[in-house]
Amino acid sequence: MKKTIFPFTAIIAQERMKRALILNAINPKIGGLLIRGEKGTAKSTAVRALADLLPVFDTVEGCRFNCNPHETNNLCRECEEKLKVNEEVKVEKRNMKVVELPVSATEDRVVGTIDIEHALKNGEKKFEVGILAQGNRNILYVDEVNLLDDHIVDVLLDAAAMGVNTVEREGVSYAHPSNFVLVGTMNPEEGDLRPQFIDRFGLSVEVMGEENVKDRMNVIKRRLEYERDPIAFCEKFKEEQNNLTNTILKAKENLQDVKISDQVLELIALISITLEVDGHRADITMIKTALTIATLEGRKEVEFKDVKEAANLVFPHRLRKRPFDQGKALSNTLDEVVERCREQVSM
Repeated sequence: MKKTIFPFTAIIAQERMKRALILNAINPKIGGLLIRGEKGTAKSTAVRALADLLPVFDTVEGCRFNCNPHETNNLCRECEEKLKVNEEVKVEKRNMKVVELPVSATEDRVVGTIDIEHALKNGEKKFEVGILAQGNRNILYVDEVNLLDDHIVDVLLDAAAMGVNTVEREGVSYAHPSNFVLVGTMNPEEGDLRPQFIDRFGLSVEVMGEENVKDRMNVIKRRLEYERDPIAFCEKFKEEQNNLTNTILKAKENLQDVKISDQVLELIALISITLEVDGHRADITMIKTALTIATLEGRKEVEFKDVKEAANLVFPHRLRKRPFDQGKALSNTLDEVVERCREQVSM
């Protein structure tokens, strides 16, 4: 029997979380999403639903790393060898999936291992794939990311930033593509990530239980209806699911065509300076996010409203001096800063 997944479009509320997930699906170079909030707020449900929503993709037939046959400059060594011999590679379709990284995972389990004995005996490298290899071109999901060992988090975020995983053992090295949509979830009550790790996540959102009585009732009703007859429930949302899938595909295709003016770049730089964030990662992530918002909305140029929305996804987890309250107060203060900066650049 086919396993059913709760539809993404059937999830009530949590609009900012769903929006941030879609933006990362369109443009994985944004750098992933950190979802912070209490248990039972549809965090895991939304991540799995996103993977089910996304279309199949082309990959090299039999490749352990899901290499993209249309990007011959970013292949694993095995696919490169096939290309040299055959001048072309066979293509197969695969579904995007959620690859989970358990809290107890060791470094070898995450990055993979090199069989040194095999290399010495046979003079060839034998690589045992890890979670980063399985995650290439998929969604890499880390529940309770704040409970991971610091070193594992560092390795994970390095691979996410570089798009390549390199393993070195006893002078033998192996590298493979490692591009994935990184999603981490955590409950702040169980401890926080160190500041340098939090900053490496492109976007962040805070989630909480629904406080509107009618919406809360609808959450319960939909869940019970889904459990009674999952297939019939999913069928009700099939058209909405297909429409959102097509929107994401169109946005991905048009992303490279979106323009950003020097005036908008000046605004983004001014916002970062005003908020006193460290480094330039926030600026770059904000630009990528604003471009992605514009393409999702079907536009060819970044507008002020794209910058404003991007600021509320990029900055909350990066504020060094935490002078603001959480939740709505933080959002309101960010909006005020963005508006003041807009006046200075005369947009």
